[in-house]
Amino acid sequence: MKKYLAEGVGTMVLVLMGCGAAVFNGGCGTPAQVLMVSFAFGLAVVAMAYAIGGISGCHINPAITLGAWLTKRIGGKDAIGYVVAQCLGALVGSAIIYALVQSIPMDYVTTTGANSTASVCGGFIAEVVVTFVFVLVVLGTTDPEKGAGNLAGLAIGLSLVLCHIVCIPITGTSVNPARSLAPALFEGGVALQQLWIFILAPLAGAALAALVWKCLTCKK
Repeated sequence: MKKYLAEGVGTMVLVLMGCGAAVFNGGCGTPAQVLMVSFAFGLAVVAMAYAIGGISGCHINPAITLGAWLTKRIGGKDAIGYVVAQCLGALVGSAIIYALVQSIPMDYVTTTGANSTASVCGGFIAEVVVTFVFVLVVLGTTDPEKGAGNLAGLAIGLSLVLCHIVCIPITGTSVNPARSLAPALFEGGVALQQLWIFILAPLAGAALAALVWKCLTCKK
């Protein structure tokens, strides 16, 4: 139960800090805003990796959990428990952001978005590719034999920054179904209509990363 709680808290912090940075600083309409939000997500992962990594491994992302399950680092029961906890944590983080938006003046926030011009196909491909890169880094740096040890959290967080810098102008960047599900439920409209992309594409990218990692570490 402790590891599920850790995953819930970690995902709540990720959504609160990452999505909160976008909401309270006017979105991602300028290069400076893209960098700011990218680092918010990345630093949140670094912080949580060292805070709860020793308890749950700090997946805080269903795509990472899928990759871990496919590479037999986690059992099916724990994988389901992790995903449920992650989605609940993301809902709590989104609810906090929603409450803050309703209770404080937002006049200073400019009306900008992710400036996404990608087609559905282009957005899907982008999310698959960047999630593949992110999950491959996670699998590599946390490998018991070939991993980065105590530096894994830093490497994972910085790789998430990289993914956001590249993909925010295309899709706004998800690479995390839980992080997309909860905000979409509060926003509704187009966000809900496009939600399937940000669930299926990251999971596909994670599965591809798991397959590649198995090939890279195969002893035959």
